[in-house]
Amino acid sequence: MAAPRRAEVKPPAVTPTVTYTLIGTCVIVYLLQVASQNFLGGDLPAALGVKANSLIVQGQIWRLFTPMFLHASIPHILFNMYALYSLGPGLERYYGHWRYLLLYILSGFAGNVASFMLSPNPSLGSSTAIFGLLGAEGIFLYQNRKLFGNMAQRALTQIVLIAVVNLIIGLSPGIDNWGHVGGLIAGTLFAWFAGPLLQIEGIYPTLGMVDQRETRDVLLAGLGVGVIFVALTTITILMRGG
Repeated sequence: MAAPRRAEVKPPAVTPTVTYTLIGTCVIVYLLQVASQNFLGGDLPAALGVKANSLIVQGQIWRLFTPMFLHASIPHILFNMYALYSLGPGLERYYGHWRYLLLYILSGFAGNVASFMLSPNPSLGSSTAIFGLLGAEGIFLYQNRKLFGNMAQRALTQIVLIAVVNLIIGLSPGIDNWGHVGGLIAGTLFAWFAGPLLQIEGIYPTLGMVDQRETRDVLLAGLGVGVIFVALTTITILMRGG
């Protein structure tokens, strides 16, 4: 009896250009922070870009975006860049460059909005965006679980465990856990309505993964998540007398 034919279905071949660019940007910005401390006596990039509630209320809205490119120390940036390097390429492969970049920016923005609303302390770091990637990875595995089988179940369990452990660690003093929660919520929401829905198409032995998600759905999801967190920002500013 002949053995059943098997075909290898390869994932999309995508160079993670956006992930590498984000890592490079964070590293360059951190080097500028170090240079500023050594030559100017203070961290000028952080002073101009850190999430500072009183300055955001005064109209410096860019501080809801710039913290995701700033870091406080070498261990801080090493940990975050390792997480980005671990999560980013796989997501970018299936999301594509622009949808992945939108996921990252929305998650980082939403994390800083949550921190602005619920934490009085200044904060910086790309972990707001990285928690969004973590949530998106979980949704991607869940929505495509039939395609990936047992591997998806194991990976999804690991994702949930990593998120829970890191949120528990985030309860420690000095860690902006509200930023993590905000990024996680935004990344999860965006991924649920805009993440890849894969289907195998083609004729044996030429098979490939095709994303069934419509471009319109991605745009509407991005707009929806953005509007929610812009509204939360506006309400918070108004409540604080801005």
